[in-house]
Amino acid sequence: MMNIFFNLSTSMIKEYNTDLEHPVFRIISEAADQLGFECYVIGGYVRDLIMGRKSEDIDIVAVGSGIELAEMFAQKAGLKNDVKIFRNFGTAMVNYYGLDIEFVGARKESYCSDSRKPVVENGTLDDDLNRRDFTVNSLALCLNNKNFGMLIDPFNGLADIEKKVLRTPLEPSITFSDDPLRMMRAIRFAAQLKFVIDEITFSAIQTNKERISIVSGERIAEEMNKIIASPTPSEGIRLLEASGLLELIFPQLLALKGVEMVEGKGHKDNYHHTLKVLDNVSLLSDNLWLRWAALLHDIGKPSSKKFDEKTGWTFHAHDFIGSRMVPGIFKKMKLPLNEKMKYVQKLVFLHLRPIALVEDKVTDSAIRRLLFDAGDDIDDLMILCKADITSKNQVKVKTYLTNFELVREKLIEIEEKDKIRNWQPPVTGEMIMQTFNLLPCKEVGIIKNSIKEAILDNKINNNFEEAYNLMIEEGKKLGFDPIHEQ
Repeated sequence: MMNIFFNLSTSMIKEYNTDLEHPVFRIISEAADQLGFECYVIGGYVRDLIMGRKSEDIDIVAVGSGIELAEMFAQKAGLKNDVKIFRNFGTAMVNYYGLDIEFVGARKESYCSDSRKPVVENGTLDDDLNRRDFTVNSLALCLNNKNFGMLIDPFNGLADIEKKVLRTPLEPSITFSDDPLRMMRAIRFAAQLKFVIDEITFSAIQTNKERISIVSGERIAEEMNKIIASPTPSEGIRLLEASGLLELIFPQLLALKGVEMVEGKGHKDNYHHTLKVLDNVSLLSDNLWLRWAALLHDIGKPSSKKFDEKTGWTFHAHDFIGSRMVPGIFKKMKLPLNEKMKYVQKLVFLHLRPIALVEDKVTDSAIRRLLFDAGDDIDDLMILCKADITSKNQVKVKTYLTNFELVREKLIEIEEKDKIRNWQPPVTGEMIMQTFNLLPCKEVGIIKNSIKEAILDNKINNNFEEAYNLMIEEGKKLGFDPIHEQ
């Protein structure tokens, strides 16, 4: 990499042409020069290029029509029919062999106080860089052949990358008041990149936190997911708390915070415990929804907290209460109300089960029930439960982890022997109705459940013959005679 610095108006420029070796940039360069447009790769891609991070999203700014540039590029790249045009926004998208490239014309923006959607006008490169959220995202690499690879850095973003600092290009209160989502983006970038938010910039977030109310729930959820998916998600959550944003967007989580003392007895701070569990899970899995399960696993504790003079603090049924809270939280936060939500709800409901096995004698019956209830999610549940083993008492932690491995070994043994994961009893409800000439009724469920319980408790083997015989017995107990026996 060459180290050439010189002035171009008020901008600091550095040559990075050795970093633009991907053939896509030369094709864009040819298209821009043919149209006579100034053309730059800008923002996050440039930041990640400098930091040595992989990025597959490329933002191209043209001083001219971004749509025209996209069409010319696609023609030269042999992708003429693959341009997605969004005329209302003046943008176009092209996927070039796995790279998502967005083309837009340089623009300037002005905002109204009740909306984060700006009034957009055509502008210069300076206008476009001025409207960027952070100095580290206000970098532009020229793609025109004459100055190919020259870095334009009007706000010393390169120095901020080296110092790992997040600052806004312009006055931060104006930046965040205009577009309050940038407050969450600041926290997300700090968590993702392990940067520090400049003190003045962070103070402006605290001052403007109430402005988050004009941002759609979907956009907040998108940033929240990226924070939770970051390498150490607790860092982002703590920044949300310190900024005052967490109280506004996720008060249920903040309700976990604090230690209450009665008669000299206190419980652990469930907020800090939850963040520790979240970080523990993040070391073991990139599964976003498993991380959400970690964040919500104790969400029912504030509602279930009670003090007992003999036993101290209890949180009975917090697993059940927490699982009932999950749909409401997902709905309010505009998270998906589909199988992902049901997965999180399931793990929150089951998260105490493996720990209970650690504390008690591990029986085959208990293991079968756990495998039956968890199904294909048993491995994720075990990750969550292992992450949930936190204590300042390292002897206690070591004992729990040792016993936890015994439970894991028993799970493998029972699964191999009984094939109980996602298992269904050999006798179906339809078979019960046909055998006793019944219409759908609660008694069919009673018979079917009796068979399931008998197999899980190892009272009968998991095969059709023994299940069928038990069905006949249970039916007769309820006063039903089979039309025919096997």
